[in-house]
Amino acid sequence: MPRPENLKPLTTLRIFAAAWVVLYHYWPLLVAGDRPNAVEKGYLGVELFFVLSGFILCHVYLQSFGEKRFSYGSFLWARLARIYPVHLATLAGLAALIAAATAAGFSAGDNVVVWSSLPAQILLLQAWGLGQDGGWNHPSWSISAEWFAYVTFPVFALAFWPLRARPWLATLLAGLLVAALNLIFPLIAGHPLTEATTAWGALRIVPCFAFGCAVYLLWRNRTVTSQAAAKGLAAGLLIAIAGGAAFELPDFLMVLMFGGLILALASMASTGSKIMSSPLGVYLGEVSFSVYMICIPWELVFTRVARAGLGLAEGQLPWPVWAAMFAGVIPAAMVLHHLVERPARNAMRAWEVSGFRLPGARAAAEPT
Repeated sequence: MPRPENLKPLTTLRIFAAAWVVLYHYWPLLVAGDRPNAVEKGYLGVELFFVLSGFILCHVYLQSFGEKRFSYGSFLWARLARIYPVHLATLAGLAALIAAATAAGFSAGDNVVVWSSLPAQILLLQAWGLGQDGGWNHPSWSISAEWFAYVTFPVFALAFWPLRARPWLATLLAGLLVAALNLIFPLIAGHPLTEATTAWGALRIVPCFAFGCAVYLLWRNRTVTSQAAAKGLAAGLLIAIAGGAAFELPDFLMVLMFGGLILALASMASTGSKIMSSPLGVYLGEVSFSVYMICIPWELVFTRVARAGLGLAEGQLPWPVWAAMFAGVIPAAMVLHHLVERPARNAMRAWEVSGFRLPGARAAAEPT
């Protein structure tokens, strides 16, 4: 079976999503008071990851699912190999840092060490309504949400495979789901769906992932066939997303624009454009998962070392120190990527997994 087309701009896009999230988390250590609107919307970098995840998984697996070549067991194992080693490594590393800090007389804080949520953290269930006390490496809630989407992927595939020749209908239905859940959820929970983490994180990914699946069908049907049109669409949506963030556009509209941007970038790649396809950009996109997962542990280590070494008081950091922390998350993530993420993923995928297939399915080759 031929490998799916390598859409390099979508890989590069990941580092921008990760950087947006990191900026959102780190900003209060630079400036007191409210974040600028464009920074305040940084939590939506997670939504961008979720939409992209739906697109990519359909790009890789939807055809084999529809042709009954899909192995559910192999799929889950490959997805677990993608996320679990880094999750365990950051969790273990954080535990070691907490132990070292305690031995040195520092307190990690009650908001980090939460023993009641540790089992859910280990089992990747912290966004499924379990482990709601939070703590540990907070960004991992989104990895738990991703795991929920992986486990339920056959449901998404069953919904979208019959619509493969009707991509606009699929996109309309998925867009309505995005709008409906984002408008109704606050009436029930008292806060936006895009602020859900441990309590409703598994639900938060559903409309984004579904919209990503629908956008894949648009791309699959070559909705945008001109390179110039794809570039124009991408440029227009980048401006619209920047403006939407600055002027606090409703989150569900931002999610819809994310889908359009992904369609435009994928169409650019498939029409021969090399924009956002440089080796450096693609490499940083590959490292982005480690950036996202290590950003909070790196902040904890960096701020404590910087304050102790430079004699800094609690509160905001001087901007050169803050800039060093922000830039330093990349090399920290590179270490995690090369020592844990890549070798552990390759080792897990090398193990043969058999059984647990959908009825009538035959094994399909797993992508790297």
